[in-house]
Amino acid sequence: MYTDLNRILYDHLLKTGVGEEVAAYLNLLVLLIGSLLLAALVDFVVWKILRTISVRLARKSATNYDNYLVAHRVPRYVARIVPLLLLFEAVPIVFVDFERGGAIAHKLFQIILVVFTLLIVKSFFRSTKDYLKTKPRYRDKPLDSYIQVFMIFAWIIGLLTIFVIITDTTVWKFFTALGAASAIILLIFKDSILGLVASVQVSINDMVRIGDWITFDKYGADGDVIEITLATVKVQNFDKTITTIPTYALISDSFKNWRGMQESGGRRIKRPLIISQKSIRFLSDQDVEDLKRIELIRPYLMDRNEKIKAHNQSHGVDKGLAVNGRNLTNVGVFRKYVQEYLGQHPAVNKGMTLMVRQLQPGPEGIPLEIYAFSADKRWENYEYIMADIFDHLLAALPFFGLEIFEWPTSQILLKPPHDPNPKTS
Repeated sequence: MYTDLNRILYDHLLKTGVGEEVAAYLNLLVLLIGSLLLAALVDFVVWKILRTISVRLARKSATNYDNYLVAHRVPRYVARIVPLLLLFEAVPIVFVDFERGGAIAHKLFQIILVVFTLLIVKSFFRSTKDYLKTKPRYRDKPLDSYIQVFMIFAWIIGLLTIFVIITDTTVWKFFTALGAASAIILLIFKDSILGLVASVQVSINDMVRIGDWITFDKYGADGDVIEITLATVKVQNFDKTITTIPTYALISDSFKNWRGMQESGGRRIKRPLIISQKSIRFLSDQDVEDLKRIELIRPYLMDRNEKIKAHNQSHGVDKGLAVNGRNLTNVGVFRKYVQEYLGQHPAVNKGMTLMVRQLQPGPEGIPLEIYAFSADKRWENYEYIMADIFDHLLAALPFFGLEIFEWPTSQILLKPPHDPNPKTS
């Protein structure tokens, strides 16, 4: 029946004296145009129906997932599958007199069908990714890497299907030929393979999340992770520049992730005061009495001074020399002062490590290191707190007879020595 219908024009042209070849081509042209117009009409009708259904579902649905499906054209791609299937079925009718052309058209429509299927899968995954990013549970997950992994497998399956359609062969023969060229393929796709393995390891081990602050000195990255894909990790530095890091570098090189600090109760302050060794000395009784005016260490000095005096008297220590027996030093008292000062500072987390330690002396002097944690972890506030602490400590040093180390300046080096007996002319 179909053969009779699709050859009506052909038979009519023959009756009018048109040659068989010309009649066949004209018949093909008319049938092809008619099929395309019919497919366009079906596409329009199906799209209208799907769009109406999509709008109604979006209004009734409690979630906005369908909005992302529409935004990524999933219903539009689905609507085009129907006219494509119609054209696929119409090939034997349209190419009734052109068997070879029909075979080519048949393969072409099959390939287009595979491509549209891949587009639907891609749009579906992208819609799912954008929807999940609105959920707090998935906001910091590397969803882009997962989507890219899925799409790699989807494209591999799609390309294999297209290869089978074009060559009329089997997948097993393709894999046999692929094995012989595996070394070249591995070389070409080395970065992609490394990125795939790295993405899986980064995700499983939870090494990096979107929003993490990382420092990667090798690549000059110091900022927040804004995107994690199969091949790259994008970091927005604090100067608003963007640094792109290969994903596999996260497992092959060393970098610092500040997430632990951000999730903890404070941010570490670790900075020394370099004290000049020449300013360190024993404290006399008068020095102790003067320092008792400092409220933070008054109880400590009263208690400690009494114990030292009792110890020296019980052991008959000759205090004609300050070095004999037990003594207080200005640097030791200052260290206690710093400890008390940090202990009462409102911006220091008292529940975390807090200590003032003396490090190994060096050519510059004796480092007195403050090791504490600020309660406020925000960068600008953290810097303000640390500056506030050291402003006070630097200003407090002279009250203990201590000096901070400084390299001599050119003015001091070039200044002529003072002559107590200047010559007069």
